[in-house]
Amino acid sequence: MAVKIIIKRKVAKDKEAELLPILIQMRALATAQTGYISGETLRNMENSEEYLVISTWQSVDNWNVWLTNKQRAEIQEKIDSLLGEKTEYSIYLYG
Repeated sequence: MAVKIIIKRKVAKDKEAELLPILIQMRALATAQTGYISGETLRNMENSEEYLVISTWQSVDNWNVWLTNKQRAEIQEKIDSLLGEKTEYSIYLYG
């Protein structure tokens, strides 16, 4: 069953330019993963520091394989270090 992964990040204005290429790198790797369907990055109009990434996967198992991927983990460490906090993940089922 397909799942949506909701990823929340708080990005200070002075970190945006440095973060965006890293997010593009992450998305490029994700698109090549088994089970990846789609992804989008949204920015809150009322709070411009809040970013939301929504990715769709064929199954939670596909997501979990990607979550534990070594390359993804290395990029995620860069993101978390740049932002100064851990990224939040939530998994949603259709229904």
